[in-house]
Amino acid sequence: MGILRADRITGLGGANAIKGSVKFASGGALDIDLDGTSIGTSNFTIEAWVFWFGNGFHQFTGSSSNNFNFYIADDDGDLKFYDGSNTYDLDASPVRANEWTHVALVREGTSTSQTKVYVNGVNTQSVTINTSFSFDRLLSGINYLDGSRGYGNGYTSNLRFTLDTVYTSAFTPPSHELTILDNTIVLCCQSPGNVLQEATGKKVVVFKHGVNQGDPVASHFTPNSPVGFSTTTDVGGQYGSTFDGFGNFATSTYMVPPGGNTAERNRGRGLVMGGGRTTPSSAGVNNITFIEIQSGGNAQDFGDLTENDVIIGGSLASSTRGIRAGGYDPSPGSNSNTIDFVTIANTANATNFGDLIQASHWMQSGGNQTRGVMAGGNGGGNVIQYITIATAGNSQDFGDLINSYTTTVGSGNGAASPTRLLFAGGTLHPSPSATNIIQYVTIASTGDAVDFGDLTDNKTRFGVCSSATRGLYGGGGPGENDKTNTITFVTLASTGNSVDFGDRIVASNNVAATSNATRGVFIGGGDPSATINTIDFTTIATSGNATDFGDNVTLIEHTSACSDSHGGIS
Repeated sequence: MGILRADRITGLGGANAIKGSVKFASGGALDIDLDGTSIGTSNFTIEAWVFWFGNGFHQFTGSSSNNFNFYIADDDGDLKFYDGSNTYDLDASPVRANEWTHVALVREGTSTSQTKVYVNGVNTQSVTINTSFSFDRLLSGINYLDGSRGYGNGYTSNLRFTLDTVYTSAFTPPSHELTILDNTIVLCCQSPGNVLQEATGKKVVVFKHGVNQGDPVASHFTPNSPVGFSTTTDVGGQYGSTFDGFGNFATSTYMVPPGGNTAERNRGRGLVMGGGRTTPSSAGVNNITFIEIQSGGNAQDFGDLTENDVIIGGSLASSTRGIRAGGYDPSPGSNSNTIDFVTIANTANATNFGDLIQASHWMQSGGNQTRGVMAGGNGGGNVIQYITIATAGNSQDFGDLINSYTTTVGSGNGAASPTRLLFAGGTLHPSPSATNIIQYVTIASTGDAVDFGDLTDNKTRFGVCSSATRGLYGGGGPGENDKTNTITFVTLASTGNSVDFGDRIVASNNVAATSNATRGVFIGGGDPSATINTIDFTTIATSGNATDFGDNVTLIEHTSACSDSHGGIS
């Protein structure tokens, strides 16, 4: 008989556990019909668990009448409340990014209407709000404020709105699923499988202000999830035995097998592969460093490549393997055809995978869970080649880039969805001028590249990263001595030109980049006179300027990066 685990009746895994949340990251919101409920000057409590990605706006309650909004407003995590006339800055205890925080706004008292904000159960600030509120809808994930719109950017779990004073002093944030109290008018964002679930019977619909905005997504990710739970893949809430499809497991351990397979857990690691140092300019390095994309922080040592390369060819990855292909080896003074691989979850030196059919550096590379594709590069001409990531061996011919003359598509990465891979920009030869061409291939097939559109300007040596829906291009410039801080983006499923996204915090060329399903990370770079170790990031589904992430452990340029959770497999 399986083990019941009676010690977990509440909390993680138990009947009263916090089981679900809703992820807001693509502009969609939840619209809850309040059936004519009027707050007036009544006491109320708004509370929820929130996990904020730390870039842009996360709004988790509000009203269509534009006079009742409680939200995280900016990159500092400050809470704010808007009553239709005044904005109250509740910034005594900001909400920290990338961790679950319980927040509550409580109004009590019929005469003075003292309103308190609690962060993780601590009363951090009090203000006086006497406004009479009347509205018939509640919106979660979008804010109407002075005619502008702010969108959700994170997870909300157990959003409860009660016309009563639930908390009057400091309290321990609930570790169990919230229930209906007297005068509760909304209780939602609790189901791991149904975003429209609402405990009091209110009608909930998805609200989108534009046709291109994505829906809110139900998730198992909650405050009860273990440390290290992936926020990029919905994998359930357990750890333990290895599960891969219909594999074997110890039936005495589980009444019901945990959700997700082992390969889907703990994803979100990015690898930075080799490259060169400005001083001396001919010195290549073989080091691999890694970052945890969702948490931020400085890069850490991972291991070594099989050779020193002053300029990397390209990098790509499945959810388990990271691949480095080609490069420029300063010792013989020639392009390399070497392909290396590492197991992303384990820090270790790289192992030889095979050889490229065309030695090259400054390729653009990418792929999906099954196949890796490398295109162009200095020495690669217009050749596109591919490998099967799970099986070591030499690359094979895929097709050709669209240009009839030799093309150096130089950046190290392409932008990928699970079906498409985009190559962009680079330097054309024999005429050494940068181009703005974007072209694409279908990863699962073979054949020549097809025109997609244009970058906003001619550019080379920039960083490229992607979610499953968007590709981002950051830094670079029209020539090898030029550098910019601009970021543009394209929508991968359609064709068209790139549009403005925002700015990096530094201007550079020779930029590396990688991503998980939500964050794009730009790494290092420089020009002939300076090299930087700056790492910054953006939230791919929104637009705006990049935010500081940390530093690489060495000053590296001409490098490339990959991850276990990029757009091709997210």
